[in-house]
Amino acid sequence: MKRVLLLGDSIRMGYDKKVRELLKDEYEVFFAEEDNGRFAAYTMWQANQFFKHYGHFDLVHWNNGYWDMNIEAPMTEPIHPIAEYVSFLERIIRLIQENGAQIVFATTTPIYEDGNALDNTGTAASINYCNDWVVKYNEAARQLMEAKGIVVNDLYSLCLQGPKYYKCEDMLHLTEEGYDVIASHTADLIRKILK
Repeated sequence: MKRVLLLGDSIRMGYDKKVRELLKDEYEVFFAEEDNGRFAAYTMWQANQFFKHYGHFDLVHWNNGYWDMNIEAPMTEPIHPIAEYVSFLERIIRLIQENGAQIVFATTTPIYEDGNALDNTGTAASINYCNDWVVKYNEAARQLMEAKGIVVNDLYSLCLQGPKYYKCEDMLHLTEEGYDVIASHTADLIRKILK
């Protein structure tokens, strides 16, 4: 059975189990059960742990963004300014390519109203969010993925179609409907690539 690895932040944690359920008869789906992928440097470390312990994957689907662009006081700049973000995305791409897996990069979901919220996965981190930041980071990531010939799962455009962009009460994470929509869309994309 082909193996799929899902990496990324708390948005990924909202749809990963749903994707696994949708694909359970076709693919073995892995993800960090209780660990948020946070920012790109942390996700790179996570990917390396999976490759070290589980070997080859057929496809890796991943996202980063909210943590990278976050400016959490007392810091006065993002954890990863755009140039650093792109540099870490490049490193993740190389790492996945060395593993021999196909790659899908998922864009960061849109922000309906700028604000902040606690991360919902137990990190106690405060995530500040602004749609202008999302647009800029997504554009930088898209340009890189296009240059590298990597498939993009456009979750940004997908969520624009939902009521309040499928945002739950904290306006950062998604409603169950939103996670269901993403899971179905992502499972279909994985099937299409791996068929």
